[in-house]
Parts: sequence; structure tokens; C-alpha cells
Amino acid sequence: MVAHFLIDLLVFDSSDFSVIRGIVIDAVKNSGIAKWGLQESSIKEDGSVVTETDHFLQKTISEKLYQQWPHIPFMGEEMAHEQQLDVVNAKKGRFWTLDPLDGTTNFSMGFPFYGVSLALISNGEAEFGVVYDPIRDECFYAISGGGAFLNNQRIKTVSTGIELGDCVANVDLKRLVGQLADRLVRFPPYRAQRNLGACVLEWCWVAAGRIQLYVHGGQRMWDYAAGSLILQEAGGVFSTLAGNALNCKVFTKRSAVAAINDELYRDWFRWLRENDDRGA
Repeated sequence: MVAHFLIDLLVFDSSDFSVIRGIVIDAVKNSGIAKWGLQESSIKEDGSVVTETDHFLQKTISEKLYQQWPHIPFMGEEMAHEQQLDVVNAKKGRFWTLDPLDGTTNFSMGFPFYGVSLALISNGEAEFGVVYDPIRDECFYAISGGGAFLNNQRIKTVSTGIELGDCVANVDLKRLVGQLADRLVRFPPYRAQRNLGACVLEWCWVAAGRIQLYVHGGQRMWDYAAGSLILQEAGGVFSTLAGNALNCKVFTKRSAVAAINDELYRDWFRWLRENDDRGA
């Protein structure tokens, strides 16, 4: 009870957020993942790929966070599912959520698109998020109500002037099924489609305006917590495919629909709903 009270009272300032960014960046640089190439990997029970680097980064970052803020619980992708549930379902105070290496398949196969994502969750909402791309040395971060940044420069999405048919969309067809997936392939409403294979960076590339539309059939909290905050603070809009809020209040896979501004989001969401035969 005392620990939860201390967590709720703790106030973070700009110097704290700078320390958090430093913890992530230092861990990544010490891991050597900026040097990409074929890596040894294994397959987890859920079918996803994992490497020793995933475990190294989670251990390093979690230990550093604990040294600075020992009362804040930690939840990482490579923890046991029961431990993850315990942290999320406590529903008190704050907790960290970490994806130590998103795009592990890319990393293991030498495809240079992967990143590390850390978010501070408070009452089911992201309070701070940082995503680091070691290949391009790009650090995206956002503070709730305080804006989004790329390497300390403010980023804002374009508010008007782009039609749906002029956009580039990041579409994860692997997790989309039925009529919607078929229509996206056969009758796409956008100009071009990409699927880059690392959710945490894809969110940030929307925030930076490099991609204008986004749809994904199923992400875990560590996939979207930091990136969605960065997009929100940059001016983007997002929800689930059903139109529900995409937040950190439940620990289940969530679909994601996003665009760089409200007008594009409404057009994009409307098209997706009209072409999805699964209903809400």
C-alpha cells in the first residue's frame, strides 16, 4: 500500500525523461544491435522469434530502471505471461512496459528495421514513451500533453491537404483476415502499401509523416504504448478497428487503425469498416 502511494506521488520532470531516454539508448548501444546481419535465434511458444539480444536488453534496461525508480513495477515482453498479467492487473499507480527488441525477425535475418520501445503507464494511459532506432540513430519520444520529438526536434503531422488516394499505408496483412484483407489487396484506397515488420517504428514513422495511414490486426501493449503516444502528441489519430480507444487498460491483443490527421483517419476508418465483413 505504501509503495503504491509513493508511485502515485512521484512527479517526473524533464530531467527524469532525459535519464529514461539515456537508459534505453545506452543499453542499445552496448548491445551492438546497430551492426546488423544474420543472428542466431529461437522460436517461442507463441511462434515469435527471440534472440539473446532480446533478453540482454530487457535485463539491462529493467535493472537500470529499478535502480532509479525501485517502486515502479516493470513489465517486459520476455517475461512470463503470468508475471505480465500481475503487473497490468494490479491497476494501481504506474508501471513500465518494454519491448526490448521489436522486429526480432528483421534483426535475426539482417533486415535493418527494428527498434526498442519503453513506455511509462499511469492509470491505463501512456505518460511517457521512447522508441529508439539503432540503425538510423533516431530517438523518438513524447510526453503526454508535452509534444512529440525526434532527436530533440519537435515533430508535427500534416493537418490538411492530403487525400486518401495519395497516401502510403503500412498494412500488416498477416493479421488481417476475411473480406477486409482481400479488399485491401484487390481494391486498395491508397497509393502504395508497405509492411516494415516492426510496430514500434511503424508508429513513429506515421508520427514523422513518412507513412500516412496504418492498420494492424493485433498488437500487444508493448508494441503500441510508446508509439501511439508519440503519434498522438504529433497530431495523429488512432483507434481499434472497432472504433474503441486504444489504451493500456486491458492486457489483450488490440487492433490498430491510425492516420496522420483527423480528416484522413475518418476517411480511412470509414473505408475499413465498409469493407470489413466481421462487423464491430
